[in-house]
Amino acid sequence: MNRRNFFRQAATAGVGAAAATALAAPAIAQENPKITWRMTSSFTKNTDILWAAGTDIAESVKEATDGNFTIQTFAAAEIVPGLQAMDAVADGTVEMAHTCCYYYIGKDPTFALGTAVPFGLNARQTNAWFSVGGGNEMLNEFLAPHKIYAIQAGNTGAQMGGWYRQEINTIEDLKGLKMRIAGLAGQVMQKLGVTPQQIAGGDVYAALEKGTIDATEFVGPYDDQKLGFAKVAKYYYYPAWWEGGPAVHAFFNLEKFNGLPKSYQRILKDACANATQNMLSRYDTHNAKALKQLVSEGAVLKPFSQEILEASYKAAQEVYAELNGKNEAFKKIYESQQAFKREGYLWNQIAEYSYDTFMMMQQRKGTL
Repeated sequence: MNRRNFFRQAATAGVGAAAATALAAPAIAQENPKITWRMTSSFTKNTDILWAAGTDIAESVKEATDGNFTIQTFAAAEIVPGLQAMDAVADGTVEMAHTCCYYYIGKDPTFALGTAVPFGLNARQTNAWFSVGGGNEMLNEFLAPHKIYAIQAGNTGAQMGGWYRQEINTIEDLKGLKMRIAGLAGQVMQKLGVTPQQIAGGDVYAALEKGTIDATEFVGPYDDQKLGFAKVAKYYYYPAWWEGGPAVHAFFNLEKFNGLPKSYQRILKDACANATQNMLSRYDTHNAKALKQLVSEGAVLKPFSQEILEASYKAAQEVYAELNGKNEAFKKIYESQQAFKREGYLWNQIAEYSYDTFMMMQQRKGTL
């Protein structure tokens, strides 16, 4: 081959390679498009474990997409109030939110089953029901008409039963009590004589201090310590029988989520799973230390009496019977959770409970 023919062929090959590169670039860009979303949270930054789950999601997505998919995070009230997060997603004000389903039971009591209901699933059962037991599919079937797609993105573990300005020893002590309490738990408490109040987290301390309310529940020792409840209501009860393992969710605008590349959808799902594990791990790490400090500073730690637990359980069953009789969506999801819970506790009492009980005995004897 002479030099002229060689360079002519080399030039032709170069043009072909350049053309191939030009054709490939748009395809790659289409698979990994540059996207910026906004996420509004129902939580303030001072409840840092709840808030951090949202930032965990944003960081995971950014890293996994080499910065092509970024999510800007906004605390409650920075775009919309915390309890309006779902509406902001549904109407397209933002693409997603980090929130709790049960904040929206005013629309339909079925929303409560997406977070927690009295005497419902514990934390491990909640995570398992959503991820493997069909819960995610059932919840999203319910949410679709609301223009929402949801993925679990947090779990606090079993919560505390709240702060009270006076001792609560009997059912009579509950009658006339004004308590900040959310979800279906408020309806159950109402049957026991309590007047439930819906108050945003940032306003609870002032309401307790002024006597506007007599009691409040929130999450657990770590958050409660930061919010200062022990200064105005010293009796700290356990457990929160209304929140045995509450889930937190990422809500997505259904159309926006469906419009994402499949790879981005997968990355979001994995990021939410990571956030769920991180939240539970953080609470497990920090709650014990916070509880010890609260007690050392004067908080009076007390269990709910068996009388109160039994009466509450009975009242909860009445609420469920009423809802199951008139709400098919609620009944469908509730019965799924009930079946899962029965199987779960059949297994838990054999291995988990036996092991944990023995180890707790060692802890109490000081032999750990």
